[in-house]
Amino acid sequence: MSSSSMRVAHHLPSLLTVLHVLLQAQATTTLADHRTSSSVPPPIPCLPDQASALLRLKGSFTATAGDDYSTAFRSWVAGADCCSWEGVRCGGADGRVTSLDLGGQNLQAVSVDPALFRLTSLQHLNLSGIDFNTSQLPFAGFDQLTELTHLDLSDTNTAGMVPVSIGRLTKLVYLDLSTSFYIVTYDDENNYMRYASQSFWQLSAPDIKTLLGNLTNLEELRMGMVKMSGNGERWCDDIAKSTPKLQVLSLPWCSLTGPICTSFSAMQSLTTVELHYNSLSGSVPEFLATFSNLTVLQLSRNAFNGWFPPTIFQHKKLTTINIINNPGLSGHLPSFSQASNLENVFVSLTNFTGTIPSSISNLKSLRKLDLGASGFSGMLPSSLATLKYLDLLEVSGLQLVGSIPSWISNLTSLTVLRFSNCGLSGQVPSSIGNLRELRKLALYKCKFSGKMPPQILNLTRLQTLLLHSNNFTGTVEITSFSKLENLSVLNLSNNKLLVVDGENSSSVLSFPKINFLSLASCSISTFPNILKHLNEITSLDLSCNQIQGAIPQWAWETWKGLYFFLLNISHNNFTSLGHDTLLPLHIEYFDLSFNSIEGAIPIPREGSSTLDYSSNQFSSMPLHYSTYLGETLVFRASKNKLSGNIPSSICTTVRTLQLIDLSYNNLSGPIPSCLMEDLTALQVLSLKENKLVGKLPDSIKEGCVLEALDLSGNLIEGKIPRSLVACKNLEFLDIGSNQISDTFPCWVSELPKLQVLVLKSNKFTGQVMDPSYMVGGDTCEFTELRIADMASNNFNGTLPEAWFKMLKSMMARSDNETLVMENLYYHGQTYQFTATVTYKGNSMTISKILRTLVLIDFSNNAFHGTIPETIGELILLHGLNMSHNALTGPIPPQLGRLNQLESLDLSSNKLSGEIPNELASLNFLSTLNLSYNVLVGRIPDSYQFSTFSNSSFLGNTGLCGPPLSRQCDNPKGPTEMPYTSEKSIDVVLLLFTALGFGISFAMTILIVWGSHMRKQH
Repeated sequence: MSSSSMRVAHHLPSLLTVLHVLLQAQATTTLADHRTSSSVPPPIPCLPDQASALLRLKGSFTATAGDDYSTAFRSWVAGADCCSWEGVRCGGADGRVTSLDLGGQNLQAVSVDPALFRLTSLQHLNLSGIDFNTSQLPFAGFDQLTELTHLDLSDTNTAGMVPVSIGRLTKLVYLDLSTSFYIVTYDDENNYMRYASQSFWQLSAPDIKTLLGNLTNLEELRMGMVKMSGNGERWCDDIAKSTPKLQVLSLPWCSLTGPICTSFSAMQSLTTVELHYNSLSGSVPEFLATFSNLTVLQLSRNAFNGWFPPTIFQHKKLTTINIINNPGLSGHLPSFSQASNLENVFVSLTNFTGTIPSSISNLKSLRKLDLGASGFSGMLPSSLATLKYLDLLEVSGLQLVGSIPSWISNLTSLTVLRFSNCGLSGQVPSSIGNLRELRKLALYKCKFSGKMPPQILNLTRLQTLLLHSNNFTGTVEITSFSKLENLSVLNLSNNKLLVVDGENSSSVLSFPKINFLSLASCSISTFPNILKHLNEITSLDLSCNQIQGAIPQWAWETWKGLYFFLLNISHNNFTSLGHDTLLPLHIEYFDLSFNSIEGAIPIPREGSSTLDYSSNQFSSMPLHYSTYLGETLVFRASKNKLSGNIPSSICTTVRTLQLIDLSYNNLSGPIPSCLMEDLTALQVLSLKENKLVGKLPDSIKEGCVLEALDLSGNLIEGKIPRSLVACKNLEFLDIGSNQISDTFPCWVSELPKLQVLVLKSNKFTGQVMDPSYMVGGDTCEFTELRIADMASNNFNGTLPEAWFKMLKSMMARSDNETLVMENLYYHGQTYQFTATVTYKGNSMTISKILRTLVLIDFSNNAFHGTIPETIGELILLHGLNMSHNALTGPIPPQLGRLNQLESLDLSSNKLSGEIPNELASLNFLSTLNLSYNVLVGRIPDSYQFSTFSNSSFLGNTGLCGPPLSRQCDNPKGPTEMPYTSEKSIDVVLLLFTALGFGISFAMTILIVWGSHMRKQH
């Protein structure tokens, strides 16, 4: 016998004993299981009324929706136990349905079927993702589901008010009524939003207090894109007091306003706060740092201001802080502890300043770091190189110095790298080609120079490449990007590059499926052939090049049926689109401006939101063009050769259009009444410089949202329509240079936001504040007025002291307004209000009106009497013109208080007495005209007055002293007046750029000499 056999024989008795014990144990367990199963009754099958309700509910869904329908209801067969159907669960004791989950099945139905409410034992109900075709949720019925603890109606494409019956479900722990959305961002100017409903803000909850008042057990509330504006600032208190157990609060894009209230501090159970994409204001409360369980704080894209509490960054449990796009929010990055759990930090587009601390390397869990605030300064800390797991790094800072650091190549986990709006300069290091995981490389609006590093073409996973707005030089061949097979976004605009197609651009075998291509200001002279291969493109910017002729026919064949987000070919030399007037595609933002295209205006057949045809040679609009403007918000066709009447068909679109600009054309005939009737959408109407005739329609309805009305430079007669008082948002009214016959419109003061009023060159008569037409409580108090131009009319009487005393906005400046008078529209497009005024003796068109610009022009009328002393209280005045009247008496010395004054014209009156010495202290005064009065005495002898020529004082035979040749009889020493070196600054004619948060403001004023202007018009 072998030794191994002997060992087995030796242990055999022991093995048999163990086997016997195991068999006994198994038998005992089996017997026990049998006894247990025998003692538990089998589950009761689904009750017939439950099955009936479910089958009726099944019948309400559209069977033609495809495979999703058959998959979802494959097991739903009549006669089978419904408790075993897919998505259905029963309690087991009574055969009643306690859980119904149809979420994520892509189902469709006309509406929510009432059969649902027969399932009264439901505890969990999930209908998320079902398309209910914008139907309203049933007003009654939900309150029958009294056992419900979880209700998910997200992404259901429902509309109307959230039923108050949901507010009676007192056992609710989870409520989701949200609509999902996401933002596709190409660059700072180009992004768009996608959402799961058919239109924006379909659901509304105007009374949160009633909806949530009884839901005291609620732990999770998600209502993204439910409109709550009707709650005002009460939303915060109502939620805080109604839901003390809340752990998750998600209310993005809910039209919330006001601050985060003090009572919010009691919500100590919160783990997630998502309030992004709202209009919340005030400071971010420091008590958020005391929420011990808080892990996510999402406050981006609001209007918060003040100092962001640094203690929030030091919260031990927080993983995500996102405060991007709160331009008024200041702060700095604190010293970070190793105990932090922060994974995601986003502070872009805030007013954060200071240096980036080296202690940021203590955030070992950090995955995403967005420091895109333009106030950051100093050097980038090299300690960032130790964050090996960082997959997103975005940095801005106009005061950042140096170049892209070499250690950046150590961050090999990066998928997103962005340096934008920064002070970094120099060449991009070739080592950037080592970041092989990069999906997005964004180096824009900095000072990078040199040639584009060829190593970028080694980043084969790259999907987005943004290199625009730098100082890159050299020639770039578009075909070279064929190596980047995954590239979908490419922006090379606004450098010093010469971009060409490259070799074999027409026959290249494979090219990335680029859908966003921006090549603005790239010295392109021919239409790029590479576009033949981009049959999935959705955004194309070829603006500011030298492309001539027509768009090739093959381009329209390639684009046929596509949905373009952006097509911008403005500022080129195109003379034709190479297609008939109906273009075979949808173009959300279509810009053809500043070309030389002739003929009829082209229209995208499938619709458009923004159409800009300005500054071309278009002569007509196509027949039935309004048929294709059903979705259009902005229509601009100024400075063309359009003639004839404004087509009445425009009336079919006026209820959706927000901006209509047909200025500087040859349009004639009357203004269609619809353009000034139902103005519930139209914000800007500009018909200036045409040949329109007739009277203005006086049928404006309540609900008018008009903000700017410019009808200047036409042949309009009659009176200003009194129904204009319905337009409570009106800021700008220019009806100058017409044939209006009316009295001084004190009633216009009922427009509480009016800032610009131009009535010049008409046939107005009467006095300012004439009691005979100040009826109905008109006070003539223009509290917001900044530009008042009444020149060249037939006004008469005296200038009332009281009227000037009521011009409050000319006395004190508001800090709560934007710098430029403009409206913002889709795709970031702005419409800047313009006005033609006489300033410093010249007629000029102000193409960007600053809200700080303050002018009064009462010239060329028949006013008499003295100049009101109260004008001296209008200390913000830049220009005052009262020339060519019959004013008498002395020049008020109070005008010396107008220390912002740049232009003063009191010529061609009958003013007497001496020139007040106080005027010599006006250090900004660069234009002075006191000619042709009866002034006497010595011209003030000061540095300021020494800059004025003889022409400022002509026709005053009693004046003497420099600059006039006539010497005074009693010479005396020069009058010492204060002098500051700031004297030569011309505030209004200053061209400036204020950089902050990526926003550039520039004011450009075009001076047109009067005689030249008359020749043009």
